[in-house]
Amino acid sequence: MTRDFININDFTILVEEAFSESVITDACRFDEPVIAVAFYGSGNVDLSVNYKSEEKHCQQTKGLALSFYADEHVEFVHTVSPEKPLRCVLIATSIRNLDKLPNNEGEIFSTLLNELVNPSDHYVEGPKFFMTPEMDQIVDAVFNMTYEGKTKMMFFRSQMTTLLSHFFGQLASLKINTINTAEREKLYLAKDILVNNIDNPPTLSELSRKIGLNTYNLKKNFKALFGAPVFKYLQNERLKMAHDLINNKKATVQEAAWQVGYDSLGSFSNAFEKKFGYRPSQIK
Repeated sequence: MTRDFININDFTILVEEAFSESVITDACRFDEPVIAVAFYGSGNVDLSVNYKSEEKHCQQTKGLALSFYADEHVEFVHTVSPEKPLRCVLIATSIRNLDKLPNNEGEIFSTLLNELVNPSDHYVEGPKFFMTPEMDQIVDAVFNMTYEGKTKMMFFRSQMTTLLSHFFGQLASLKINTINTAEREKLYLAKDILVNNIDNPPTLSELSRKIGLNTYNLKKNFKALFGAPVFKYLQNERLKMAHDLINNKKATVQEAAWQVGYDSLGSFSNAFEKKFGYRPSQIK
């Protein structure tokens, strides 16, 4: 388990990463009441939140942006396993610092996260949704960053501001509560089907039949919930998987392209460069 704490203005940035060949748990608490947003990268680690006699679980964390209020009585437990490593970027600010945040950012928190600014319990979960491709790309960049010293601080200052901007922009535009629980579960199922069949996904009409939702609502609400159209989301997942395969030397560029469903190496390389800013052959 590695933890990197970075203080920028009145924000604390926590970057956590853990890989394990066996099942391990790691628990942590905050020293004072905070409002935070956790951005989970690849790994799909299990999360448990414990306070008083309450316990909440989240098992589908990959790609999730999760906002919450927590005080010092709340324990956060990650369960890391070989199949579920941890990669998380957390941006937190204390309640007492809200009025000190620059550029009227405290007002944004109060407007869009009012239930967290005025908490009713030791732990209050705010809005959560799956990151847009732009947010996901920033989180990926954090774990592939090699800067040090002042350059590292400059990188984090710019990227965390951009990440929060995307989060609040998405929060303002999404009307997640208009999607009822039953339909939301069908959309989560659609996402799982895509990810589990990444090399040979169903067509839109096949996916619609599998989850029992018409194609119009599938297209409209999938984008609302996950921040990207169905097959744009699929492409993003394909490219992230290919990047991991090549970066961890589990496959050549050609093999990675095939494994994630690309028949054309040229199309794969062009899509890869558009997402990451460099060709797959340039991964070091």
